[in-house]
Amino acid sequence: MSAIDATSRMQDEPPRSRQRAETPPAHYWRRWTGDAAPEDAELPGAGEPVEMTPSPPTPNAVSTPPNPVANDAGTPPPPADPESPYRVMIVEDDRGQALFAQSVLHGAGMQAEVQMQSDGVLDAIRRFHPDLVLMDLHMPGKDGMSLTMLIRQQPEYLHLPIVFLTGDPDPERQFEVLESGADDFLNKPIRPRHLIAAVSNRILRARQRQQALPRATLNTETGLPTRTFVLQQLTDNLQRSAGGGLFFVEVSSALSLRERYGYAVFEHLMNQAGRQLAAAASPHPVARLNDNSFLMLADAVDEGTLAALAQQLRDGLTAHDFQARANEPLKLRGSVGYTALSLGFADAGSALEATERAVLQARLKAESLAAYEPAQVDEDAPSISLEDGQFELAYQPIVAVAGSDQAQYQVLLRMRQPDGSLLPASQVIPAAESAGGIAQIDHWVLEHALYVLAERQTEGPSLRLFVSQSPRSLARESHAQWLLDALRARGIEGTSLVIDLRLADALIHTVTLRQFCQQLMPAGVQFCLSQFEPGTEADALLTQLPLGFVRVSSKYASAHADPALRDQLRGVIDAAHRQGLQVIGQQIEDPQAAAAMWMGGVDFIQGNLVQAVGSELGFDFHNAVL
Repeated sequence: MSAIDATSRMQDEPPRSRQRAETPPAHYWRRWTGDAAPEDAELPGAGEPVEMTPSPPTPNAVSTPPNPVANDAGTPPPPADPESPYRVMIVEDDRGQALFAQSVLHGAGMQAEVQMQSDGVLDAIRRFHPDLVLMDLHMPGKDGMSLTMLIRQQPEYLHLPIVFLTGDPDPERQFEVLESGADDFLNKPIRPRHLIAAVSNRILRARQRQQALPRATLNTETGLPTRTFVLQQLTDNLQRSAGGGLFFVEVSSALSLRERYGYAVFEHLMNQAGRQLAAAASPHPVARLNDNSFLMLADAVDEGTLAALAQQLRDGLTAHDFQARANEPLKLRGSVGYTALSLGFADAGSALEATERAVLQARLKAESLAAYEPAQVDEDAPSISLEDGQFELAYQPIVAVAGSDQAQYQVLLRMRQPDGSLLPASQVIPAAESAGGIAQIDHWVLEHALYVLAERQTEGPSLRLFVSQSPRSLARESHAQWLLDALRARGIEGTSLVIDLRLADALIHTVTLRQFCQQLMPAGVQFCLSQFEPGTEADALLTQLPLGFVRVSSKYASAHADPALRDQLRGVIDAAHRQGLQVIGQQIEDPQAAAAMWMGGVDFIQGNLVQAVGSELGFDFHNAVL
């Protein structure tokens, strides 16, 4: 059927009390980029960074040269020349206050740039490479403390000086500001001489620390090697076929630790954990990979010792008493996944992926240790020739149960065999991953989806497409940049594209997927976690990834016939709605399944009851009601 008829409603249904996430607060999907305006307060020009024309510099001011090219995300900028002018990023929504600070700093020979909107702060920092961020406390969208925590979550800006300049008279606010990760707190009104001295001293000390340590290989706070350095060493190892092992250490319960102690204490705990792991791993290098994970490379060691090394790392973490607060000892638990490097990994990313898979298994084991085991090839499985087949795209509408004119479809990949038969993505994707061709297929799918979006954008009503991508593709830095360039070149609104992330992939590749999402979020691209089922790790992903949608597992299509499954579905929907996410029910084949989804509070449904998969985009969303 082409639409869901009103006659399919349940008769004598009780009044609904469950609230949907049909219309989250304005710009809520951008909350991970700093734009979290309340529902009743639209940000003017939200999503567009403000370009300010600075006031003319005084005769002693140093004019700002062209900004250096920003490094890749995750790579710290090179150390500043000690003799170069100090660079200050002013984050302030009050134009007068911003121009005052900029004029004062220009007059002292510094280079100062103003950023008036919170959603552009990270991009501005990556472009401008400031020595210091001068931050206002109260701003529309995310306040200064939230922005500071967002900046500190980027490993390359963990030690970027952040100084608050605010007129807030609350004496308790200073402690909260410093706890959020700031370095200093200045009160308005402030004398120009005081502002110049405070900023200059902070930048001078930061530059001296940069010069004192080999920044290219060491983290200046912990003394651990940088992630970039260890990954480069891993690449060299693979090129030399030197053997040895790679270890992924994950500190457990990171979310609860951060919620209980706050960001500053959590960071302190992770720095302690890093030092303990480094001592346990010596002489092998350990780098902090992400918020609560570490990477250790054992170059050219006997692979028979890898299990013992993994146990040594785990015990080095769990046997130590950490200090969260004064007189409050704390035990940390961790899981260790590892792999031998003789398995023929093509690159560092493949080896890292193997350890991520292993640590996922380690979480489930009592000893919290697991070695990577390559997937076994099923010799009885039918062979698929990717060269002889022809790829095609198909579409299935995703319909709002409360009615909406928004046209949106899931994009489905199919491959037509020489004999005319069609193979679904569930068969094509595994074959492509085994053959090493998944990146090319993902690129082709996105290229065609972008063509469709560009065409529809010029012809009429807006269109939104949900497109699945493999984590192997998303791990490639060139893939994210290509997509950003393609959206910009074709004038496609980023919100018209939703990248589907499969739950099984997200559990294994959380680090990779989070980095990809952070690159695409500023362009407006949204993300959907697909095939969702509840669980400790799965539930955590709802807060760890910047999602806009959740598509529940296909098993919930039969929830109308299973009370336990129906209760579980309602729990999933409620949990997603609490995070402001919209929920999609899939594979809906009959009115009973649709009614169960509707009663559970789902926001969208898709399946043959709505319309079967097809090659056209002609579904009538305006008249589709449940």
